[in-house]
Amino acid sequence: MAPQEDIPVAANVLGTIGTVLWSIQLIPQAWTNWRRKDTEGLPAAMMFLWAISGVPFGIYAIVQNFNIPIQVQPHVFMFLCLLNWGQTLLYSYRWALWKVAIVTTGTAVGFAGVETALILTLRPVYKAGNETPVIVVGVVAAVLLAAGLLPPYGEAWKRRGRIIGINFVFLTIDSLGAFFSLLSLVTQHTFDILGGVMYIVCITLEIGIFISHLIWLFRTRQVRKEAKQDRRTFDDVMVEYEQQGLPFKFAERRSTWPWKRSKSDEETGGSDNGKTPIPRPTSPGSGRQQSHE
Repeated sequence: MAPQEDIPVAANVLGTIGTVLWSIQLIPQAWTNWRRKDTEGLPAAMMFLWAISGVPFGIYAIVQNFNIPIQVQPHVFMFLCLLNWGQTLLYSYRWALWKVAIVTTGTAVGFAGVETALILTLRPVYKAGNETPVIVVGVVAAVLLAAGLLPPYGEAWKRRGRIIGINFVFLTIDSLGAFFSLLSLVTQHTFDILGGVMYIVCITLEIGIFISHLIWLFRTRQVRKEAKQDRRTFDDVMVEYEQQGLPFKFAERRSTWPWKRSKSDEETGGSDNGKTPIPRPTSPGSGRQQSHE
């Protein structure tokens, strides 16, 4: 595919909307992380893989001369991902702030250097008619973007569909940003298949995360209703089951992925009669911090 020469106004407008959304998407997540001083449920691998994907994504957009907003987009995305990744190192892994600052800044500089070198190397090759290297870069970007959305599914499996730690405002803005960016590509004179695939993969996997949590809300509706009547949270109930040694069908699994499930996961999977009675409170407010429900 030849580089884009004439960019339609509609493509620029839609691309700008997508860029603005992707420029603010991770701000609510960063704010949530900072306010809670906790990133449980937000996988560090997700943020880091997304940050890495910004490198090939940026190369792919610049070499093919996409509209300016689409070229800016992956770099803003990369910065915000590194910010959130740094927060996971600070809050979940308990790194010192100075160490987090050095590592994230050094990583950003490294990414910038790799991207610049590859752009200078691939641009003349692409203009000479050899599209293969750029296609490979696009495929790598799509794979990394998709891979970054897999860790949340592991967290969902661990919590039987429940999503915690991930801000749903961020997820909504991210999906909308991908949607408008996809429309931007559609309105260009030539639709870029790989670029479109990257956005479609992002939208599809994020919808799956929403659905996972909605299913969990539906399945636990009775437990949460009864707990609320006792002025407790779902987490309070879960802790009480654990303290009393009772089986709980919605207890967290010890493993993050299905192929690593342990015997204890099966033992805590539910009660003998398939029902989930609510134990009486042992200590009010003993649950952990409540998430988005």
